[in-house]
Amino acid sequence: MNKTITLAHGNGGAENNELISKVFYKAFKNDILEKSEDAAVIHNGELAFSTDSFTVSPLFFNGADIGKLAVCGTCNDLAMMGAKPKYLTCSVIIEEGFEIRSLEKIVRSMKEELKKNDAIIVSGDTKVVPKGSVDKIFINTTGIGEIQYKGISSNNVNEDDLILVSRDIGAHGATIFAAREGMDLETSLKSDCTSLYPQVEALIKAGIKITALRDATRGGVSAVLNEWAKQSNVCIEVEEEKIPICDEVKGICEMLGFEAMSLANEGTFVLAIPKEHAKKAIDVLHTFEVAHNATIIGKVTQQYEQKVILNSSWGTKRFLDTPTGELLPRIC
Repeated sequence: MNKTITLAHGNGGAENNELISKVFYKAFKNDILEKSEDAAVIHNGELAFSTDSFTVSPLFFNGADIGKLAVCGTCNDLAMMGAKPKYLTCSVIIEEGFEIRSLEKIVRSMKEELKKNDAIIVSGDTKVVPKGSVDKIFINTTGIGEIQYKGISSNNVNEDDLILVSRDIGAHGATIFAAREGMDLETSLKSDCTSLYPQVEALIKAGIKITALRDATRGGVSAVLNEWAKQSNVCIEVEEEKIPICDEVKGICEMLGFEAMSLANEGTFVLAIPKEHAKKAIDVLHTFEVAHNATIIGKVTQQYEQKVILNSSWGTKRFLDTPTGELLPRIC
């Protein structure tokens, strides 16, 4: 590891994984933590528990703001373990001089998203620091949810599963980059930021068997698939032409050399579903407007150990590696 922290250590990719495993996991090692799920399963499997911090820049962007992001981020981590979000804490670090009007707008966004999840803030903390100590405002949210479907785990992905994605990918990362750089795209591109529990709830109520779920935030779909391949000791093969990517995201990726599979999302999740349930899962997701282009993008094999393979429409294959380096700093 490097002797100092770099921005790449927060990218959700290889450097981030190394930091977590060699510093935090090493110090805090326990059976729950080592499962590396989106949320910890506690209290005899009845509850899910998760925390996240949000430092996005800019604070307000097309489709959401840091407040909506903070609630969605933690609630979605709970949803990925089959849990209904119930109780959240909210801690904020605010820079001296921050406008009250902006703070009120952020809090309103949080209130609206909490209502969508039928969750409430039950505790919190506020710190104000001297100008220059933080960039405007940082938010931490911690959540507890009641597990409605037990057994979801990224450690159980197997050859009976197909890999699905809930919608087109990369919209959040592309939106943040465009806003940050002042790019006037004159398009409808906006962040995919949304609460995912309603979709998960619909899958559960439809009787869909679920192996694993993961929202593809930092590091995007590439990071999720590589984590699953390593945790479950499998190979995941993805059909490149089946990956849904909107034209606006494709344009930004082509112009700047980004890989859409590595761009962050805040309302897109990856699913590992047994083959016999995959088609029904897609039908359920299609009942949601935000998931109208949900699709099956790959399968689980044993062709290679702990690898992700991208199959092109030209018949070629390449490894899809865990993202490395500083792609887009402060996207969530």
